[in-house]
Amino acid sequence: MLKEKGQLKFEDKWPNMRPIVLKLLKQEPVSPGEWQDLFYDVHLVCLWDEKGPAKLKDYLQEDIVQFIKQAQIRVLAQREEQALLKAYIAEWRKFFTQCNYLPTPFRQLENTLLGKSGTSTLLSGNAKKGQADESIVRKLMLDSWNVSIFSDIKHRLQESAMKLVHAERNGEAFDSQLVIGVRESYVNLCSNPNDKMQIYRENFESAYIKSTEMFYRVKAPDYLAKNGVQAYMKYADSKLREEEARAQKYLEAGSNAVIQSCVDVLVGKNLSVLLAECAPLTKAGETDRLQLMFRLLERVPDGVQPMLMELEQHITLAGLADMIAAADVITQDSEKYVERLLELFRKFSTLVHKAFNDDPRFLTARDKAFKAVVNDTNVFRLELNTGKNPGPKTVAPESKCPELLANYCDMLLRRTPLSKRLTTEEIESRLRDVLLVLKYVSNKDVFMRYHKAHLTRRLILDASADSEKEEDMVEWLREVGMPADYVNKLARMFQDIKVSEDLNCLFRTSTARHDAINIKILNAGAWARGSERVTVSLPVELEDYIPEVEEFYKKKHSGRKLQWYHHMSNGTITFMNEVGKFDLDVTTFQMAVLFAWNQRPRDKVSYENLRLATELPDAELRRTLWSLVAFPKLKRQLLLLSPAVSGSKDFTEHTLFWINQNFSLIKNGKPQRRGKVNLIGRLQLSTERSQLEDNQSIVQLRILRTQEAIIKILKMRKRITNAALQTELVDILKNMFLPSKKMIKEQLEWLIEHKYMKRDDDDINTFIYMA
Repeated sequence: MLKEKGQLKFEDKWPNMRPIVLKLLKQEPVSPGEWQDLFYDVHLVCLWDEKGPAKLKDYLQEDIVQFIKQAQIRVLAQREEQALLKAYIAEWRKFFTQCNYLPTPFRQLENTLLGKSGTSTLLSGNAKKGQADESIVRKLMLDSWNVSIFSDIKHRLQESAMKLVHAERNGEAFDSQLVIGVRESYVNLCSNPNDKMQIYRENFESAYIKSTEMFYRVKAPDYLAKNGVQAYMKYADSKLREEEARAQKYLEAGSNAVIQSCVDVLVGKNLSVLLAECAPLTKAGETDRLQLMFRLLERVPDGVQPMLMELEQHITLAGLADMIAAADVITQDSEKYVERLLELFRKFSTLVHKAFNDDPRFLTARDKAFKAVVNDTNVFRLELNTGKNPGPKTVAPESKCPELLANYCDMLLRRTPLSKRLTTEEIESRLRDVLLVLKYVSNKDVFMRYHKAHLTRRLILDASADSEKEEDMVEWLREVGMPADYVNKLARMFQDIKVSEDLNCLFRTSTARHDAINIKILNAGAWARGSERVTVSLPVELEDYIPEVEEFYKKKHSGRKLQWYHHMSNGTITFMNEVGKFDLDVTTFQMAVLFAWNQRPRDKVSYENLRLATELPDAELRRTLWSLVAFPKLKRQLLLLSPAVSGSKDFTEHTLFWINQNFSLIKNGKPQRRGKVNLIGRLQLSTERSQLEDNQSIVQLRILRTQEAIIKILKMRKRITNAALQTELVDILKNMFLPSKKMIKEQLEWLIEHKYMKRDDDDINTFIYMA
């Protein structure tokens, strides 16, 4: 029968409870009966003695501290480091195991001390360990260990553990579990629920970092002085890898501070020495050593920034030097030029791949530098002076690269010796290479202008090597981001050619002279290039066809007006002289000039009379005559002249021209009696003023595009700062050209003047859209 409250005293029960508590502390066997009795006695003391719980806690703490003191004596009895650590770890692990069992019978004590109501159920011997995780008794045990033993010997423990790690760094062997065991005690000792790692971090980790720094502060400078920078980089890299592996073994997961301290000592302190090696290694292409340097410097904040700058500078200088050195070759041959650029790109890409693992930052540096090489004006310069055109009178010189790329595309797509010796797959590969280089070109609109001119020539002359590749190229240009209106015009050109083929079939069935003419009805919006129409007096044989063609077309498409572009036309004439008979492919202008001798083949005709007969403008007549008196591929020219001149500009009104009756094709040193020669060359589709008009139209279109983009941005934003406007403007226009600051400023002023926009009254750097 239970006694009344107050009659049962703590002192009555403690003598029976204490031997069981001591047995549990010492890990001695406890019978099930003793285990149950302890539960029951704790329950009674907490229930019937008001002062019992506090006394029970105090007496329990006294026995725990006493046990810990005895453990401390056993640990300190060891003099040698490894023996000390072994003894401490053995005592600690035994004690820590009991931290999970001893609190179990004292659950009622904890409930009472915490002021929990109700009566605790007596727990059996199979109570779960998890129930003691946050218990007062467990905290009492850990805190007692911390105060009684750990505080006294922790410095000696840390020193002993760090000596073992130091020995390992010097290549000596020992039982790593000794260091791991010490670390575990630091981690498990902390009873702070908000920061379980506090004791570990403030003591063990701090000591580990300090010892590591001290070790490498001595070793690193000595190794660098004795072995040089390149050997030191290997040493630093291997030591950092070692320390990372060591940290995984001896430190808690997520302890990155020690690696950062190693980086500071091994790399940070020697950063300037390492970076001094960057330029020579980059120049020499030492990819393995650069990769090693990259691995080291990447660990330092902003450490790779100087390497990025060095790579960019190297690519720019090396690329420009290479292009200037090869200027004599590449200025004469667009194929050689493009191949040189591609060779440089592959070389620099290989460097970035092998040395920097295609890191996006280094790929960006490569792209920026290669863009500078592609758009450089030292070797090739394109002047876009606009003459009397309204707007800016001069424009900064640009790279001629887009023109040369377009020329190279033309060589691949036209029937040329180059395209004939390549397979379809090789041509496609080279066209893709052109698109790769085009990505770095700033003035892409110039490329599109020349590409369209070459495409026009190929389609008019039916000179394409592969019509399928022609159409593929248009789609590839669309894929790489060329402006849609440019690409759509190219696609329309193919459509016009196909429609013209059908019209030709119909026209040939309506005329008896069906083989003599091939008409191409083209859309002026897609094909025309400014005011290029040139007057010319056509031979009667051609004049007869014009009304017939116009009448036929009106029947098919009423209301449409035809305009004849004679400079875009060509034909084949048969030429006979004393040597033989030859077929000549000529432009309409060449035909008009040659037909001046059709009725008088042996006469000498003056320049002035030829001008009257052909009605050609002076500039076009000079170019056409020069192509007939000095065609580079002919050893015997079609026309002769007197007096001799060095260029077409030297022709005077009285210069005489006549047919060369000894004209023939020379093969193996012998004149041929039959043959065919193409006298068109690059003359077709270009007029004297085309170049100036092209330059004018390029600049004028850029002005319009810039104005259009500014208004588009302002319509969307309503108000915007100058800096933000320029950023968005460049982003919109970058696939066509990069507008200069001067051009942007001029167009902003023009739009303000014409009331499309205005400046903010309070901030002149802010623009407001005016609807």
